[in-house]
Amino acid sequence: MTELRGRTALVTGGGSGLGAAIARALSRAGADLVVVGRDARKLDAVAAELPDSARAFVCDVSDEASVARLRDDLADTEISILVNNAGIAGPVAALTDIGVAEWDEVFAVNVRGTFLLCRAFLPAMVERGGGDVINIASVSGKRPLAHRTPYTASKMAVLGLTSTLAFEVGPAGVNVNTLSPGPVAGERMSRNFRLEAERSGKSIEDAETAFVSRAALGRMITEDEVGAAVVAMLSMPGMCGADVDLSAGMIA
Repeated sequence: MTELRGRTALVTGGGSGLGAAIARALSRAGADLVVVGRDARKLDAVAAELPDSARAFVCDVSDEASVARLRDDLADTEISILVNNAGIAGPVAALTDIGVAEWDEVFAVNVRGTFLLCRAFLPAMVERGGGDVINIASVSGKRPLAHRTPYTASKMAVLGLTSTLAFEVGPAGVNVNTLSPGPVAGERMSRNFRLEAERSGKSIEDAETAFVSRAALGRMITEDEVGAAVVAMLSMPGMCGADVDLSAGMIA
């Protein structure tokens, strides 16, 4: 796959999980990679898996000065693909039990981080007359998820940011879209199934079966499927202001 050859993609939250999977998929499609995150060790490990052109930068996406330094460090690099993947899950608690600092931290990373990266790298895309921004949201931004109000509200904010931004920069040839994954198979979901089993008295297997039965495909999605979806979205030049639901058919 070489359809992205000659393009450079910046992926935030690129040191693990979905970010690393997205970076690998973009690299397989021919793009040069810049992976960004807060853990230098994890970033370097991901970059080491990619071709020699891959670079890693430590950056706190919620911090304006840190994002400005990243922009300056990449001043000579033409970033034509920006994937805003960095995000945190936040507290699991009733809204009335959530502290202001906890609420603000989720929005700082999930929403302000997306805003700051777009503000830093969109001007060059607009000036060149082309580019792609994919913001990673969640199906949880579009359906109830009890005890997760900061997370769901932040992901809905990303959806609103994306649809509006598409109309601001679309006329300049820049596509802005959202990818909304559903639950992703992995350690985090396995932990959730263990906790649900303890709470309900079910077996871990029964807890997982009950959960995935809500999906049309009867399963969760994988990290690699998220990476493949990002690449597929970049092959659709007429897509702008869209939200792609990747959830194995899981609905509220």
